[in-house]
Amino acid sequence: MLLKKLIKPLILASLCASSSYTLAQTKVIYNANGYTPLYKGEVQQFSTLVIKDGKVVKVGGDTLKNSYPDAKLIDVQGSTLLPGLIDAHGHVIGLGDNLSQLDVRGAKSVDEVTNKLKIFANNKQGWIIGRGWNQELWADTRFPTAKDLDKVVNDRPVVLSRVDSHAIWANSKALELAGITAQTKAPEGGEIIKDEFGNPTGIFVDKAESLITQHMPEASKQDISDSLDAAGKHLLSLGITSTHDAGIDKATWEVYKERSELGNLPVRIVAMLSGASPDLNTMLKAGRYQDANSFMSIRSVKVYADGALGSRGAALIEDYADRTGHHGLMLETQEKLEALFTQSFKRGFSAHTHAIGDKANKVVLDAYEKVFKKTGGILLRNRIEHAQIVTLEDIPRFKKLKIIPSMQPVHATSDMHMAEQRLTEKQLSGAYAWQSFLQQGSIIAAGSDYPVELANPFYGLYSAITRMDHNQLPKNGWRASEVLSREDALRAFTLGGAYAAHQEFKIGSLEQGKWADFILIDKDYFKIPIDEIYETNVLQTWIAGIKRYEKEKNIIDK
Repeated sequence: MLLKKLIKPLILASLCASSSYTLAQTKVIYNANGYTPLYKGEVQQFSTLVIKDGKVVKVGGDTLKNSYPDAKLIDVQGSTLLPGLIDAHGHVIGLGDNLSQLDVRGAKSVDEVTNKLKIFANNKQGWIIGRGWNQELWADTRFPTAKDLDKVVNDRPVVLSRVDSHAIWANSKALELAGITAQTKAPEGGEIIKDEFGNPTGIFVDKAESLITQHMPEASKQDISDSLDAAGKHLLSLGITSTHDAGIDKATWEVYKERSELGNLPVRIVAMLSGASPDLNTMLKAGRYQDANSFMSIRSVKVYADGALGSRGAALIEDYADRTGHHGLMLETQEKLEALFTQSFKRGFSAHTHAIGDKANKVVLDAYEKVFKKTGGILLRNRIEHAQIVTLEDIPRFKKLKIIPSMQPVHATSDMHMAEQRLTEKQLSGAYAWQSFLQQGSIIAAGSDYPVELANPFYGLYSAITRMDHNQLPKNGWRASEVLSREDALRAFTLGGAYAAHQEFKIGSLEQGKWADFILIDKDYFKIPIDEIYETNVLQTWIAGIKRYEKEKNIIDK
């Protein structure tokens, strides 16, 4: 036992010493087709990148490497080199969990879901957890029922999250264990879908989800750590060097700080405390957290204002076009939002608020404006996460109130057909309005909202540039006036995310003194036909001048 206690610190010391040597060595990456947006300027092209102590020394032309005769030379053989991509809105542990749970994303029918469930259940004990169903992809777009799941699994609880995480589908065993009956009432901000006889069907929307999920087994710290590693490995393979984690609980907060202190986080993480956590005040009192190497930053709170469009939980000013009399769900009142903002600002934390519907965006903007006048906090780089459906009158308020629109381009191409059914032309006038935000001077922080959407940032870049699906439809793009240029899209996935995290002088571009986070890809992002952008493959991913991922051995070290 004593030997084990001695060995672990020795191994850690050895690893740290090795890592320090790797960081200290000067490296010259050359023969690159390099591009980097500049913090103040256009995109710069280069062929050589010089790295020292994990940071950028200089970028330049072919002859630059001659100035560093003692450096380690790395010939990248003409590969395109970009700054590491930043996903400004994801769910890290959710992604890691999803990689080991039942995945029914893309299923075209209830039968396809239950067939996958049947196979999965054969090798799984206890609760069966999964996600990804989307009734909008089915011929019958009505919500499914517990009875559909019961046909396959009726002896164990089954809980499947909708693709957007704003509704769950549970079997009868789960309802039984949770004590759900016809008399059960949904909490404020939630809905229990019931049949014509008033019986719960097995679908729970937004805050009603907790009626079921509170009975699910809690993840251990080791479970969380394992999910972090699984997610990190996946993100690195996609060229993501930094990600913002939109809402963490206390256990995850503890794991993140522990892993940060050990220096073994797989990617850079900017974590938002969950505003719905009962431990929020405890975490706020501990103060903001930032490690020395910019791998972990905790300085914001994720607040939830409404639901999602797919489950008709997004809060709208006027009726849903396809559900008369229904306006969606506000998860918090304006007063509660103001209280959460005030609580956050007083501790120096910014507030990043989920708002999808136009009513939710208006209420959130009203709440920010009111609290700014009373408490301050306007300079904390507060954000609205998603900002999907905003009235034309409210778009300029983002700029006035210095609110960052944190948006996920792939949502537009995933939602476009559904949005046309759910919303009127008036409601769509300010929907997914990236170019409108950009033109008024707002800085867009782009992300994916993984695992709601796939984490691949090249899907997001493609959606931002085309507003088309992967079959290049609709022709010329959906509501094409809101497309972004290739440069602006890349900036949103790099410097935009960095700025939103107060890190624009540390990451987001390959400029002198910043961390050397970069990727090598198999296509020239700026020159290939637009329909090839989403097919881009990442060859290597580097963080702080250290190679963290390699797809294949195509690079020659000298």
